[in-house]
Amino acid sequence: MNVTVTGTSLLDWSGDGLAIALFEGAELSGDVAALDQKLSGAIAELIAEVEFKGKLGNTASTRIAGSSIRKILLVGLGNPDDLKLEKLRQAAASVAKLAKRERCKTLALSFPTVEDAAATTQAIVEGLELALYKDVRFKSEPDQNGKIESVELLGLVGQEAAIQKARQICSGVFLARELVAAPANYVTPITMAETALAIANEHGLEIQILEKEDCEKLGMGAFLGVAQASDLPPKFIHLTYKPQGTPRRKLAIIGKGLTFDSGGLNIKGAGSGIEMMKTDMGGAGATLGAAKAIAQLKPDVEVHFITAVTENMISGRAIHPGDILTASNGKTIEINNTDAEGRLTLADALVYTEKLEVDAIVDLATLTGACVIALGDNIAGLWSPNDELADQLLKASGESGEKLWRMPMEEKYFESMKSGIADMKNTGARAGGAISAAIFLKQFVKDTPWAHLDVAGPVWADKENGYNGAGATGYGVRLLVDWVMS
Repeated sequence: MNVTVTGTSLLDWSGDGLAIALFEGAELSGDVAALDQKLSGAIAELIAEVEFKGKLGNTASTRIAGSSIRKILLVGLGNPDDLKLEKLRQAAASVAKLAKRERCKTLALSFPTVEDAAATTQAIVEGLELALYKDVRFKSEPDQNGKIESVELLGLVGQEAAIQKARQICSGVFLARELVAAPANYVTPITMAETALAIANEHGLEIQILEKEDCEKLGMGAFLGVAQASDLPPKFIHLTYKPQGTPRRKLAIIGKGLTFDSGGLNIKGAGSGIEMMKTDMGGAGATLGAAKAIAQLKPDVEVHFITAVTENMISGRAIHPGDILTASNGKTIEINNTDAEGRLTLADALVYTEKLEVDAIVDLATLTGACVIALGDNIAGLWSPNDELADQLLKASGESGEKLWRMPMEEKYFESMKSGIADMKNTGARAGGAISAAIFLKQFVKDTPWAHLDVAGPVWADKENGYNGAGATGYGVRLLVDWVMS
């Protein structure tokens, strides 16, 4: 799909579909009213016929006979006093889906400007791209019906750079979606390392992949304890983007990278969703997706992308409930549940990352079902002892539309993780499980500002939702990019 900007008026545009965004309760005015008059009242007739109210995401369409415009498409923007970039994304996504159903090969969009022309253009293009993405890799006969070939953005002349930026960000989202959506026989620790290497080679990033022996030398007993039951070798991936000149700041992003989680000897039972445990590397998928996007955007910020990748499997080599592992900072962990494995891999990743002396660390992990119970499928949990970093991430959430909710760091909950024979257990009480998981991770960060994002809910959608189709959402990429670029 080719996306361009044009100074052509909606009165003069010709093609398959002209999409006009309207506010809730607004009357036709300006060029829209003039176009309606030119089309013999077809727009007003459509509004009356379908009782189009202009609510956010509402759409309507009609065929125009005897005109250079084959179809008029309407999309609602909701309340004009509450118009934000996220609403433009959602409206653009609704238009894209409607235009595809209406088989519009050529499409033009007439949307209002929010904040500035560049931000408006980027939001619209993100909405279009994300909504029209379809993963057909595993289909023997992909459906190509209704493909949109070109889109023109009316009135946004000179915003080619914003289009390019949106598409670069979306390329990272698509990578994350593809990694999370692919089954565990396609995405393995080995292929994750190969993907990271491909990103490094294509975009000029530095890369270091630590093999099992390297991790042993660094004392990563927690990570390797999880990995020891798998027939596939673990991979500890460290990608680095460095800008030209002195970086404005140095940041690190860590993604949980369990390419499949059986639960270990505490095996996941019936109704546990074990068939969906290919998604347990959603944090790592977002991390690599962000690496791909940021490498193209080239900010003046140094960014380290880190993930400890393995499977959590069952074999004669598997860790037992009751075993004690020693992490790379020397802390000992009594394993009271082998299905709480992600935090063990993150523990060693956090210790490794803090030694890089970065200004801030953010980890993303599909860590707990408890977070999904608390916040549902659309919102990730945010934990941080650092208010400034938390505020930065919440701001990035608002700009990107990827939702976060800050949760409490209740230190008292560590009491339930105390062990009689080790420094801690790897799980605490069932109540407040997402909070105690964050408190566990905090034991492996000393002084660096750090935030933990539990993304177990939003990395996957069971049904189509806005610009996310059913399946992997690529959650986290746009949020991370916005944070790094801020």
